[in-house]
Amino acid sequence: KRDYEGFLCSLLLPAESRTSAFALRAFNVELAQAGKNAKIKDSITQKTTGLMRMQFWRDTVEGIYGNNPPHQPVATELWKAVRRHNLTKMWFMKIIDEREKNLDDRAYRNIQELETYAENTQSALLYLTLETLGVRDIHADHAASHIGKAQGIVTCLRATPYHCTRRKVFLPMDICMLHGVSQEDFIRGKQEKNVRDVIYDIASQAHIHLEHARSFSKKVPVKAYPAFFCTVALDDYLYNVRKVDFNIFHPSLQKKSTLLPLYLYIRSWKKTY
Repeated sequence: KRDYEGFLCSLLLPAESRTSAFALRAFNVELAQAGKNAKIKDSITQKTTGLMRMQFWRDTVEGIYGNNPPHQPVATELWKAVRRHNLTKMWFMKIIDEREKNLDDRAYRNIQELETYAENTQSALLYLTLETLGVRDIHADHAASHIGKAQGIVTCLRATPYHCTRRKVFLPMDICMLHGVSQEDFIRGKQEKNVRDVIYDIASQAHIHLEHARSFSKKVPVKAYPAFFCTVALDDYLYNVRKVDFNIFHPSLQKKSTLLPLYLYIRSWKKTY
């Protein structure tokens, strides 16, 4: 329910990595529910609840590495994954720290700030997924870094219509200012050219990261490819947003992609990312 695309991508991993990948995804969902997408109306309550949840997971990760995980389903599965694949503790802590920093309900100052957030959350999750595949390779990490950044940017774009209904806009302020667009323009669902130009600029940055990740695919071990099939959903969204001329509020962008399982299957069959 909470991470349909991540679930589909995990199904394509080899059997010995799959359950661990599910545990990583579930851990990520647990943290995401405390963050900007949390359904709590009052932001102070939300931040307090978020901080408590982050502390719980910080203690949980310590417990897992101390071989004493709490009795919580996700924690139990994570503990098994850590033991099975010798996962790096630092990546878990990076994800928690970055999510915690992001509990402040404010827009990203610039695209670099959004990319840093994506690197420490989405890319870190990919580094852990690579470890479940037994891949420890500098080129694979480099690709994971760019794919994670693309994923963070696309996630921010996709969530914008939902956030706007709550009178929140998290898009990088420098790009909005460059085009003379205010947060109010987004909240009102305006579709003027300058609003679409903001979306074009941000989407282009995600596209650049994907191209970059693919530019050295020859150096990335084939064993790492299954970790990167999330690019299928990113390509799909970027293609669709281009098709509606970067109108982020277009109803077609809110629909679940019914062809995603097929696209994923083709990509895994072709052995590319």
